[in-house]
Amino acid sequence: MKTPSPISRRRFLGNAAAGTGGVLIPGSRQSNAAPLPRAIAEGATDHFWYRFAPVGPYIDSQRDNLAFGFGEGRIYLSDDNGRTWPHRSEFSSADNITFSCILKNGNILFATRTKLYLSTDKLKSFQQITVKDCDGSKYQPHTPQNPDYPGWYFHPLDGVHTWDVDGTEMLVWGNYCNVHGGPVPVNIYYSTDHGQTVKIAYSFGQNPRYQEKDAKPETLLGNPDNLVICRHIHSVAYNPAEKAFYACTGDHNLSGNKIFDLDGRHECHWLRGTYDAGKDTWNWKVLVSTASNSRFKSGGINFVDGRLYWAADANGNNPPGKYDRGIFRCDPSDLANPAKHTMLFNPEYESANMIIEDDVILSAHYAPASPYHTGFIISPDLGKTWAQYDLKEFGKRSPVRFNRKNSDGWFRVDLRKGWIGRGEVLFIKPKQ
Repeated sequence: MKTPSPISRRRFLGNAAAGTGGVLIPGSRQSNAAPLPRAIAEGATDHFWYRFAPVGPYIDSQRDNLAFGFGEGRIYLSDDNGRTWPHRSEFSSADNITFSCILKNGNILFATRTKLYLSTDKLKSFQQITVKDCDGSKYQPHTPQNPDYPGWYFHPLDGVHTWDVDGTEMLVWGNYCNVHGGPVPVNIYYSTDHGQTVKIAYSFGQNPRYQEKDAKPETLLGNPDNLVICRHIHSVAYNPAEKAFYACTGDHNLSGNKIFDLDGRHECHWLRGTYDAGKDTWNWKVLVSTASNSRFKSGGINFVDGRLYWAADANGNNPPGKYDRGIFRCDPSDLANPAKHTMLFNPEYESANMIIEDDVILSAHYAPASPYHTGFIISPDLGKTWAQYDLKEFGKRSPVRFNRKNSDGWFRVDLRKGWIGRGEVLFIKPKQ
């Protein structure tokens, strides 16, 4: 395929022009500006600069100077942080992309709602990847009753999915699902060969709350041999000090449920998993299972110098009006013991997305559960001091899927409509 000419922010598909002028917008709680066109939405707070992605492809992921995007029936790759898009291919399902990851060797793994694809040549070509189940067999998505609602098999809520494990890059992520798009099984996926082989590291059980209508026992979604059930996965992260992965899930308190007899089982769990590279096997242990009004209903897992950091989005009504929320830190071995947790900050409202890089902690509010419109929480010094900002000019948005900083120093953040519907892409650069 002949490489097309570069696409700039002024030439996206020949029908979108982006102005180069900028409007400075205060990022304080007093900012009441109406939503602006994303080509000119930029500004600053005391702690960071922010700007919308330029007009062009929807930037779904980034790594160093590379960015992967999609739009109007095409997929795109930039090698200058989204300024131009010299690599692209036709892809009719572009609007259904729910996940992408740029691997260290330049491979790009991306997914629609039910299919995974890999490109090894800067999008000149790509091939579909069939997932392997825990037993090595082919893992096929189910056939939905309504083809318009096949479920989100690969969509994550977090934005960091690769780690160096004993000199090998591992890609590990879980699907945030069963919100929109139809029922779907919940899995943790992994790859150790730059996306060429993708396997299931852990498969959750059959949750009767999220099944096709009137499904027969033999067609229930999920692992029939696993009693651990959940709605979806909030976060997966790696602790190099232990050589272990941690995952947390949501969402509901099922105790006393009158619709399903679930023996008081919960959907909120923390799991710890270790990987044996020689045997290509996983060993997972459930560390905590609890109700939704708990700091363990959480996300944004990060590890710094062996310490565990996370953000809680506890909700529910037990006890009424009191919530076990905050941004916490502890030794990983003390996770199950709240008495040994340190609350670094309490944003008061639900927050379960967070990234830590270069001692900057960046978290955010969930718009439907907060008076903030587009709320960000930041600490420039690993939790010693904190600030919160409401970027009201962007409307009601929930920041999710935080990517590590690119080579220009900008975090990439999804702004989701309400809770999970795709909205815009925002870039944030700490003032350090």
